Amino acid sequence: MARNKILSTTLLWPLSKIYGAVVGVRNWMFDIGILKQNEFDIPIISVGNIAVGGTGKTPHTEYIVDILKDRYNIGILSRGYKRKTRGFVLADKSSSSIQIGDEPFQMYQKFKGHKTITLAVCENRCEGIKRMREINPAINLLILDDAFQHRYVKPKISIVLTEFSRPIFNDKIMPLGRLREPIHSVSRADIVIVSKCPDVMKPIDYRVFKNNLNLYPYQNLFFSRYNYGDLISVFPEKVTYIPNLEWLSKSDAILVVTGIANPRPLVKHLKKHKPIIKVKQFEDHHHYNADDFKAIYTAFNNLKGDRKYIITTEKDAVRLIESQFFPDDLKPYIFYVPINVQFISTDTKSFDIELYKLIMSKKLF
Repeated sequence: MARNKILSTTLLWPLSKIYGAVVGVRNWMFDIGILKQNEFDIPIISVGNIAVGGTGKTPHTEYIVDILKDRYNIGILSRGYKRKTRGFVLADKSSSSIQIGDEPFQMYQKFKGHKTITLAVCENRCEGIKRMREINPAINLLILDDAFQHRYVKPKISIVLTEFSRPIFNDKIMPLGRLREPIHSVSRADIVIVSKCPDVMKPIDYRVFKNNLNLYPYQNLFFSRYNYGDLISVFPEKVTYIPNLEWLSKSDAILVVTGIANPRPLVKHLKKHKPIIKVKQFEDHHHYNADDFKAIYTAFNNLKGDRKYIITTEKDAVRLIESQFFPDDLKPYIFYVPINVQFISTDTKSFDIELYKLIMSKKLF
């Protein structure tokens, strides 16, 4: 095992150096103006990360939308990763996760009742912003999802997330590690959020991140955790009651089905309770097919428990609902766990207040 790891590192190290050099040259070209950034006359907030996947961008974007939706007409723009369409697509009541991507669809479902919120997807963010403002001229604040590397748009506020259990300062450039660009790129961020923090944090935990991130005085550092809500049925028309995790015992069983980058926080949350837990994991943004559901069906039937349930994530739920292959007799037993973001108070600074200050103080171009 150790020999294979050394061999893998030896092979990937030069590729990582080449990739890092290419990214570095690209950033340098933006920094000195060879590659042009487009500037807009409304506040633009970019929410992104440096590492690949799993930092919690979507829940944090939802949090930001929620605290701003009564003050602004908000546009949310994403590229719509792994959608089956191309170009600009405006979300509406006929949209699906296949058309706009699972995370944008999740956000659309959550905020579709708010007239102040418009959501669209487009690979070309500059084009997407222009199209959204033509369709809805009332938009006066825009949030770009997963756009830290999309430097053709110059945001007024840049927010970067790093995960507590997989911090960027312990990582390496792709493909040797998970970093999309060197760690010093975090200097472009106005706000850095350490996400998915444990329920209990020690003073040394805060110091480790503050010392290793070594942010500039103009940058704000915040810590957040997930709050897990009560179970919600994926197919509510098929259930007569919704279980409570607190009711379950060691004689009960849960099959966790996920297609997300990092299911460990969810599994850790479920393990706080008593039932037997088995995990069936698929790749991030996985589109479930008939064979997948056969495998899920078999795994569920093989579970040993007095009461058996399938638990998934909210992001997976939007894909599962749309599938024609999901077995009817499993629908009463599958639930998802909703999550929301909670910022941890470490000093007198409040994330909400600091974000408002930045929106109001940032000079519009």
